[in-house]
Amino acid sequence: MKPFFSRNIDNRGRLVRGIGALVLLVGAGFGFTVSVWLGLGLLAAAVFVGFEALRGWCVMRACGIKTRL
Repeated sequence: MKPFFSRNIDNRGRLVRGIGALVLLVGAGFGFTVSVWLGLGLLAAAVFVGFEALRGWCVMRACGIKTRL
């Protein structure tokens, strides 16, 4: 059995997650103007997706769910 945080996505998946993290960061910037809670939620999601991109790890794949990227 592989360690839980071992790499499980390729460079294409990392790129998609990195772009998604940037989009979430921009959304968090706009979200803070509407609601602090909305901004914090989007910021937390951006940090997590950014972690996935930098680490090359996908939580869904680590749990056994098949993904396209």
